[in-house]
Amino acid sequence: MARYRGPKAKVARRYNSPIFGSSVNKVLQRKSYPPGQHGKRRKRRSQFALQLVEQQKAKYTYGILQRQFKNLCEKAAKSKGITGEVILQRLEARLDNTVYRLGIATTRGEARQMVSHGHITVNTGIVDIPSYTLKPGEIIGITKKAKKMALIINNIANNPSNKYSWLEWDPTLMVGKFLAFPQRSEIPEEINERSIVELHSK
Repeated sequence: MARYRGPKAKVARRYNSPIFGSSVNKVLQRKSYPPGQHGKRRKRRSQFALQLVEQQKAKYTYGILQRQFKNLCEKAAKSKGITGEVILQRLEARLDNTVYRLGIATTRGEARQMVSHGHITVNTGIVDIPSYTLKPGEIIGITKKAKKMALIINNIANNPSNKYSWLEWDPTLMVGKFLAFPQRSEIPEEINERSIVELHSK
């Protein structure tokens, strides 16, 4: 969630997905069953339980709270397009997620902290709201002071640029551009958005 500080590997095992990034991949490979004393037992889940799992995966992955997620789903339902895809597109368009996708940060949590501390700019102006939704054509930059930070320099150096088709990165100027909302096929997250829509339509 937005300020989750608990054990990440345990949550990732619960949903059998590296929702906190590649750092928990090794744990999932070693223990492919859920945590807890009865984790190895196979349990039949109801349709509601499966839908809830997909919602929790999305919330943990993108680091948002229940109220934020509910509001997002309500806005997506009123928007043009397929509701499930719109939900994921809006999540991908969040400023903190985009900072992570551009390689400025190695995790979404780290990206959220950079934004909150005023290290990130949008169209040359500082934006310290992680949930800020980017619009196509907006420019994401780094403040002059932050460009000298060893953490950011190392992150950018160790991350290949232009990994995602909806983003553009200029390593010389250290600025990125949000080109467009991504298509569902371009979003790598393994989330069943249809289940989320069905859950919120009840």
